[in-house]
Amino acid sequence: MSLIVKDVSKDFVSKHKRTSTLENFNLEIKKGDFVCILGPSGCGKSTLLNILAGLEKATKGVVILNGNEITGPGPDRTVMFQEAALFPWLKVIDNVEFGMKMAGVAKEVRYEKALHYLKMVHLSKFQNSYVYELSGGMKQRVALARALSLDCEILLMDEPFAALDSQTKMMLQQELQRIWVNTKKTIVFITHNAEEAVYLANRVVVMAANPGRIKQEFIIELARPRQMESCDIAYYTSKIMKALKEEVEKVAKAEYDGDWNIEENSVLYPTNIDMGGDI
Repeated sequence: MSLIVKDVSKDFVSKHKRTSTLENFNLEIKKGDFVCILGPSGCGKSTLLNILAGLEKATKGVVILNGNEITGPGPDRTVMFQEAALFPWLKVIDNVEFGMKMAGVAKEVRYEKALHYLKMVHLSKFQNSYVYELSGGMKQRVALARALSLDCEILLMDEPFAALDSQTKMMLQQELQRIWVNTKKTIVFITHNAEEAVYLANRVVVMAANPGRIKQEFIIELARPRQMESCDIAYYTSKIMKALKEEVEKVAKAEYDGDWNIEENSVLYPTNIDMGGDI
């Protein structure tokens, strides 16, 4: 399996101006890679994922999967978004089966596969529950089971844990790491969180902004299972945050008033403000 992003650019045109979101973006992803892409808000991360999914078209450049140009959605890719997007009138097992049902998979086969992946995310005992009976984290686990059940070559994930509380997020990060170790599924994962990227990925791509392009790539050579509190995670996170700092400052300069600066700890503050030194 090979996914090649070659010279991809994406422009958005409004009545008054043209905005370049991505410019000459190049990336190659191989079978079994877990690639996290992060960068400041507005750098084109989600736009890139939508292009990989075939939900948007690049202004120029191509995306090639296994020698074929991606021109739209396909059965070789599945997408998991921040919202679980489950059907509230269906039971959990039926939600997981839904994509397979649309693909024409026989009832007995899709039930066994759905149950297998619900067991993988530790939700088999909730198979006959309805969505409204589930917590936010449980809904995302159902969405993950549904995505995995389609057995696509590539799983595209757009900040799937961003809206969850910290404890639930940590549990799902552990779950996803375990699933990747067991399946070696090719994953492209969008995040704002450098620590999350280091914990999950074997490759971390940091994007520059305005327009979006690759600033730097980090190879995360850490054994698994990884521990979020480890010194190694902190080391790589620190390196990535240094690469991100300049891009965050660039975006903030375009959005904030001109009298602020950025400190080493990434706290934005006006340069002339008294921070309360006489406490």
